[in-house]
Amino acid sequence: MPRVAVIGGGITGLAAAYRIRELAIARETPIEAVVLERGPRVGGPLATISRDGFTIETGTDSMLTEKPAAIELARRVGLEPEFIPTREEFRKTYVVRKGRLVAIPAGFALLAPVRIGPVLTSPLFSIKGKLRMALEPFIPAGSESDESLASFVTRRLGREVLDRVAQPLAGGIYTADPNRLSMAATMPRFLEMERRYGSLLRGMQAAEKARAAAAEKKGTSGARWSLFLSFKAGMRALVDTLADRLGGAVRTGAEVKSIARSDDQWNIAFSDGSSMSADAIVCALPGYAAASLLRPIEPRLADRLGAISYSSAATVNLAWRESDFPRPLDSFGFVVPAIEKRTIIAGSFLSLKYQHRAPDGWVLARVFLGGRLQTGMMELSDDEMVAAARSEFRELLNVTAEPAFAVVKRWPDAMPQYEVGHLDRVAEIERIAESVPGLYLAGAAYRGVGVPDCVRSAEQAAEAVSNRLSAQK
Repeated sequence: MPRVAVIGGGITGLAAAYRIRELAIARETPIEAVVLERGPRVGGPLATISRDGFTIETGTDSMLTEKPAAIELARRVGLEPEFIPTREEFRKTYVVRKGRLVAIPAGFALLAPVRIGPVLTSPLFSIKGKLRMALEPFIPAGSESDESLASFVTRRLGREVLDRVAQPLAGGIYTADPNRLSMAATMPRFLEMERRYGSLLRGMQAAEKARAAAAEKKGTSGARWSLFLSFKAGMRALVDTLADRLGGAVRTGAEVKSIARSDDQWNIAFSDGSSMSADAIVCALPGYAAASLLRPIEPRLADRLGAISYSSAATVNLAWRESDFPRPLDSFGFVVPAIEKRTIIAGSFLSLKYQHRAPDGWVLARVFLGGRLQTGMMELSDDEMVAAARSEFRELLNVTAEPAFAVVKRWPDAMPQYEVGHLDRVAEIERIAESVPGLYLAGAAYRGVGVPDCVRSAEQAAEAVSNRLSAQK
């Protein structure tokens, strides 16, 4: 039976192995897929802790519904009854402005508004900033070349939108420096709006009309999901279900020391001295780890993989009683612009964002620290991170009570940075990788960092390797 070694047991590796198994069954062509994870657990940043009635997400807390790959996988493994949407009554986000929480204007989607009216009445922007934003429909389109988030937003909407909204929101997603983050690799739909409509405002309005028309045409049939989904038991449910389905094909504590290729076979050596052979490899590792492993095989590929930079971040989950907050909470959370010079990059209220996250009468909050613009925060001890989180909640929300507990989780070198030129680099990586027989790359390093992106990447690799091995038989 042909064997595929899937190196890396995050959601990408698990999804790749499961898809290989699905295709083998459907085609009646047996292929063995083995997941090799060096750590004691699989799942990577899908890491949920259940504690005293709390469902604590120490990493990824949701999946985007606009990208269907993860939802479709969850359905195939029987998890659709476990889907939970966001609680729409709390769908609001605040931004810190001069030490106060100010709501993002209604209809403002990441970089640009759907309507200019709510922006003009918002205290988030100055009069000068509002006037600059109103000029957006008259700004000519830029060149076809890739540009940074900072360049794009400043050019179209002004510096104030970048500093007050785009940077903190994008920072919350990519933990990135907006001066280096590629628009083409991270937010191509805004580039398409500029190209097609000549204006983000007109493009946002057109997209809103299209969504409304689609909803009206759909009528009452079919499930309606919010922009984000999770599972009743947390994001770990997807990991656990996949691992359970794969059974003994998942090997933890299996640290790959080296790989070599000879006679159309891959020879895999482990750090404990054992080894195994495989007909193909799906490498689902971060770019830097893949580069280290592949350097003896293809130095050019390793060089380009190693050029993908990564940032580190940490989460601090804290539990308070609702009565510890002087004012009732009414939002998913808040983001903190870098220009505010505070110690955290965002705070969220998981118990308001999703049901089944905290017992009645309790608030489960989560604070994000680190990222490319606050690298020094990663040098703090766990206690210092908790102290920083508590200090920010005290100053911004007047929460002085001690939390019932605090859970700190560090994610070193976990977030790939899609810097300007990233797509060109990825195209070259893919071209070189194709010249290495039996090697397939997948994961967040390439064409998307979210759970759906990782699943899509995994399944593309799985289908490519399955096609090859099936043809050989």
